[in-house]
Amino acid sequence: MATKYTVKDFKSDQEVRWCPGCGDYSVLTALQRTLPKVCEEQGIDKEKVVVVSGIGCSSRLPYYMNTYGFHSIHGRAMAVATGIKVANPELSVWQVSGDGDALAIGGNHFIHAIRRNIDINLLLFNNRIYGMTKGQYSPTSKFGAVTVTSPYGTVENPFNPGTLVLGSKGTFFARSVDTELAVSEEIMLAASRHRGMAVMEFLTNCVIFNHGTHWEISGREVKADRTLVLRDGEKMIFGKDRNKGIALDGWKLKVVTIGENGVTEDDILTHDSHADNLGLQMMLADMKYPDFPVALGVIRDVSEATYEDGVRTQVEEVKAKARVHTVDELLHSGSTWELK
Repeated sequence: MATKYTVKDFKSDQEVRWCPGCGDYSVLTALQRTLPKVCEEQGIDKEKVVVVSGIGCSSRLPYYMNTYGFHSIHGRAMAVATGIKVANPELSVWQVSGDGDALAIGGNHFIHAIRRNIDINLLLFNNRIYGMTKGQYSPTSKFGAVTVTSPYGTVENPFNPGTLVLGSKGTFFARSVDTELAVSEEIMLAASRHRGMAVMEFLTNCVIFNHGTHWEISGREVKADRTLVLRDGEKMIFGKDRNKGIALDGWKLKVVTIGENGVTEDDILTHDSHADNLGLQMMLADMKYPDFPVALGVIRDVSEATYEDGVRTQVEEVKAKARVHTVDELLHSGSTWELK
């Protein structure tokens, strides 16, 4: 039986070196709170937990976790995490990457890991900027963003990580904001239960180089009207007065107000992340302010075969048919000569 852990068991003795007010603290706290539950649910010791990162502010996180870890190189965390999981499928692998590390230099690894459905839990910190290298624009920076590498504003449309994951036929995508600690814990626990590639996007604040980038939806006074927390079996209702909802208008989504124009709760969509409804889930992941609330929580969670299961099955099949099973048999197979 696995040891019962507390949050303290997952905190390392290293001083956390992020800027005061950085959104990364919130994600770190959520992970440290979630892992004791993961170990208890799955009946594993914390020695079975591995945290892998690339390069960037968020990628310092393995140092702050009292687990096995690997601080890899820029954009290659997914390759390292894949090797770890395939080599030892019993491990619970958590990868940490920023929007630049995962979606720019690591973009190729990112989409192919999703396509392969490798059983890795990816924490994608999205502050829409390169923070550690001092404020260059990233693949998720807003169109027109003024940064040190775009002094007149970017002329590129940003990636939406959610639609990128779902466009790669991802089996799990969820989103949270650094100000929603409970939602972050909720989606991490759901990701740990999912067999396959689980991508979690965390909208985080960079107080130095992109301060307030998500405040238009995460500010205390506005988040109730500008975000929607999705939970299975619940109506997609939001707003301070809990009177707004998401409904279908033909093939499109629309925001409606309960009690206006004959709209009732029956007209509001009910969330089901386990339904293999990629079109609807893509629309939910793509909702953005001011036309829609931004969807938080688990958006998609469906089952498919994992890459490491396929590799293991193939290895067993090849071994069963092989004529050579040991190194000694290999050395004595084929033509041999005895030298005198």
